[in-house]
Amino acid sequence: MASRAPPPSPPRPPPPQLQLRVHAASLFSPRLPHPGAPRCRGQRSRLLSALPSPSPSPPSRSQRVSTARLERDSPGPAPSHEQQQPQPQPQPRGNPALAAEIARLSAARARLRAARTLDDKLRALDAEPRVAAFFGEESSSGVLGALEAREVLLLKCLVAAGQEHVLGDELEWSGGGHHEHHHNGVSGGSALREALYSLASLVGKWSSEGVVGGETGSGEMELLRSLLKFLGDMEEFYDCIGGIIGYQIMALELLSAPKDRTHRPNKDKFVDFHVPEGFNLLEDTEYASQAALWGIEGLPELGEIYPIGGAGDRLGLVDSETGESLPAALLPYCGRSLLEGLIRDLQAREFLHFKIFGNQCITPVAIMTSSVKNNHEHIIAICERLDWFGRGRENFRLFEQPLVPVVNAEDGKWLISKSLFPVGKPGGHGAIWKLACDRGIFQWFRRHGRKGATVRQVSNVVAATDLTLMALAGIGLRHNKKLGFASCERRPGATEGVNVLIEKQNLDGLWSYGISCIEYTEFEKYGIPEPTVITGSLQGSYPANTNILYVDLQAVEEIGSRKNASCLPGMVLNLKKAVSYVDHLGFEYSAAGGRLECTMQNIADSFANTYNYRCSKGIESELDTFIVYNERKRVTSSAKRKLKSEDRSLHQTPEGSLLDIMRNAHDLLSSCSVEVPMVKDNSEYLRSGPPFLIFLHPALGPFWDIIRQKFIGGSVSKGSELQIEVAEFLWKDVELDGSLIILADNIMGSTKRNKNGEQMLHYGSRCGRCRLESVKIMNEGINWTSPSNVYWKHDVERSESVKIILHGNAEFEAKDVVLKGNHTFEVPDGHRMRIIQDRAVEPEL
Repeated sequence: MASRAPPPSPPRPPPPQLQLRVHAASLFSPRLPHPGAPRCRGQRSRLLSALPSPSPSPPSRSQRVSTARLERDSPGPAPSHEQQQPQPQPQPRGNPALAAEIARLSAARARLRAARTLDDKLRALDAEPRVAAFFGEESSSGVLGALEAREVLLLKCLVAAGQEHVLGDELEWSGGGHHEHHHNGVSGGSALREALYSLASLVGKWSSEGVVGGETGSGEMELLRSLLKFLGDMEEFYDCIGGIIGYQIMALELLSAPKDRTHRPNKDKFVDFHVPEGFNLLEDTEYASQAALWGIEGLPELGEIYPIGGAGDRLGLVDSETGESLPAALLPYCGRSLLEGLIRDLQAREFLHFKIFGNQCITPVAIMTSSVKNNHEHIIAICERLDWFGRGRENFRLFEQPLVPVVNAEDGKWLISKSLFPVGKPGGHGAIWKLACDRGIFQWFRRHGRKGATVRQVSNVVAATDLTLMALAGIGLRHNKKLGFASCERRPGATEGVNVLIEKQNLDGLWSYGISCIEYTEFEKYGIPEPTVITGSLQGSYPANTNILYVDLQAVEEIGSRKNASCLPGMVLNLKKAVSYVDHLGFEYSAAGGRLECTMQNIADSFANTYNYRCSKGIESELDTFIVYNERKRVTSSAKRKLKSEDRSLHQTPEGSLLDIMRNAHDLLSSCSVEVPMVKDNSEYLRSGPPFLIFLHPALGPFWDIIRQKFIGGSVSKGSELQIEVAEFLWKDVELDGSLIILADNIMGSTKRNKNGEQMLHYGSRCGRCRLESVKIMNEGINWTSPSNVYWKHDVERSESVKIILHGNAEFEAKDVVLKGNHTFEVPDGHRMRIIQDRAVEPEL
């Protein structure tokens, strides 16, 4: 039985600035009770079926599925059986050709694993009939003689994996004939022999030109070098499952698995899924404030992890000048890139830590990038252009995720865009744990004294809203949890996973419990239903997985350092979307295919707690995994895809996430007695755009209860624009009808050069300040009819505005005045500007 966590001490009352006063309708079940001893079941009645749902509805029934069992070795959740003992089911028919190929590759992998040295591995590969047939007498000399032994191994592994076609091309490098080229990876006729001729010609060029003559300009040589790097990265990263050959085995296993079976194991008597209980941040506001304070207090023990290596193909983002495809992190959102938004949110939390505890805290940030769309180079360029955000280069670690081959959905052959150029995509954000181990990221965090880390994705623009993220981290730190999820209600039709409580009994009779995730691509396998909408509320549904996580760094490092498949959690082969790519002639193709993807949140599968008896309701408080709930628009709203002209849904578009930001602004300011127009449903946006634009710098809080102290009364009229880029601010009885823009150079502090010559931000030093009391602002504001307006970029045409610009530690005050028309007030460093009513004249400017 797992050891029980000690019960937490009663939460001390939060300071006045953190006492939330939210009175919102209940969206979820009550907060999970504080940890206590689990209750043993006297009988095997299914009490867990009564776990309450995180929805406004009454407690839901447990949702179960029943499927055939698979015997596998990697951990993960598995579907349940209605009966206590598993019932035998007929095994579905598989693809005999794929089954035979899996058997052949498995035998080859076993021989390679048994080989002790590089020479032994090469001999094992030479014994493969496929390798011998392809390379013939050139297997150890001649064609391959100019390559390093490690490079020869990679090419032979490629051929042994059944991917000879990658080495062939219709371009006649060797001056020979021409063979048919198929974009699904299958070539015909004498293609294999022609591929050998091409390789011989290419390696000959490499040897004579690249080594002897020093010429490196050959396009073919560059392609071969790129291929060898691609294969080398793949062989290294997937060493835990057998490298290149292991990747192909797993891809074929998933490809051949019938829809009613799963790659995850089921060596269990009994498996069941339940809706997990968790801390409801909306219902218990006192505890929510206390948990968030724990998080802010614990910032010196926290790191930040960003998996931003995804391609972001659905955004269709391109450089307007060069036409180059750009990664999602560069999306210009609300006036800055998405990456800048992540750091901005982080600095707001650090600024709050400084204001409360008086200490400067710089959080180390680890960023997983990739080579797709030059993602890695673009991220470095942003950081360098912005002087590493005033944080210093040593507080960042960027590590590049390897690309993996996309396989054809029919036969598992790798798709190629041209010879020596497989179609490669990032292998999912679950690569982050093993890759972080391989690149020394966890050791780096330890040198910075970090115990835990928060994880968020670059496309989720509301993840840091209010206190969700810090409450999650605070609970994780305070109660020594290994992993926590921030969750909310699901949206019908959304392409998002779900969080579940998994209950298992293994063949030894032991029971295990843990909160984990099931990806949306696996819903059919596990029988996960779509949420049902009844009278406007979600009834009895599993909560949404948002990929906002808290992780204990030592715990995830232990999993990531394992030498088996468990270090690559949640492995799936996503075949739901066609793969688009461009061939060597520039023609675009689309094919049914996918690549192995692992999911970072499924590392939770390795943190299940085990008991020698079945536990009852409330077991979540005992587990190493936990979950917190908040209102959806404060937890997740993503900018993942470009809005198309025919779209009627704004879900996961920049436009849709902008409206959620505006809804949050409405809720926040309305609670401050500021009158703000309602944000109607998304269809209204398609017709007329947003009712207003309000952008508040997160350093104003970031917790809403702190921001409420800075806004008191007043109004924002429909069609108005409010942008506040200053932290030290007061709004009291201000009436805005038009545009008001407040910009400060020193929002949270000023920068000074350190001993390395880097600009470092010092919180609280020489901040700009602005104070508005009983001010009425009227101007024409935004030209809402302009066709050039892009609201989610905050790129709009204005007819008039009031703009306040604060340089250095400048201050601006206005009281009892009317500001009418177009005005710009620019205050120099070290000065204060006051605009007050002159009793002798009309107080209007």
